[in-house]
This record gives sequence, structure tokens and C-alpha cells, in this order.
Amino acid sequence: MSTAYAIITVIAILANAGIAVADLMRAGFVLANSAEVGLPETWLPWLAALKAAGAAGLLLGLAGVPVIGAAAATGLVLFFIGAVAAHIRARVYHNIVFPGGYLALAAASLALTVAQ
Repeated sequence: MSTAYAIITVIAILANAGIAVADLMRAGFVLANSAEVGLPETWLPWLAALKAAGAAGLLLGLAGVPVIGAAAATGLVLFFIGAVAAHIRARVYHNIVFPGGYLALAAASLALTVAQ
């Protein structure tokens, strides 16, 4: 296991677990961002579950099940492509760096998983 893979994947796990908790707690910034991009509040628990599942899958990948880690990273890449697309569709650019950052972490984790 490379050091870069471990570091990037741990950061991705923590970031996704953290935002999943924020979604579940209906943090103010989550509600504001969701409203801006036209996301119904009722979707938040489902989206939080997907982010948490992605974080758990990345953790399993670190624990020695690389196929699960790769699948989780792929799922997170697709998820955050959708988030970036939602921002673009709604023309909400002032905070697009956040889903873009999560996308970059997931993509880096996927690339490093595949490179091993």
C-alpha cells in the first residue's frame, strides 16, 4: 500500500463521513446549499447514506478488500459528478469548489487504488 493512497483515502473517508453527518443533522450550510441547487430536503438522508456507504467502502479498501474500495471510489466519483452537474445546472458557482473538492478526493483515491 502506498503512502499517497493511504493518506488520500483517509482524507476522503473523513471528508465523506463528516459531510454525511452534516447532511443527517441538517446543518445550516447543507440546507442553504441544497435549497440553492434545488435539492429537496427529503433527499438529504438518502444522500447522506450514499456518502456514508462510500466512506465505509473506502475504509474496507484500506483494510484489504481493494475491489470494494475501488467500487466505493467509483460510486463517489459518480455521485460528486452529479453534485457538480447540479451546481452547474442551477448556476450556483460560488461554492462549486466543495463538490469539486470531494470529486477530486474520490478521483484521486480511485486512481491510486487502480494503480496499486
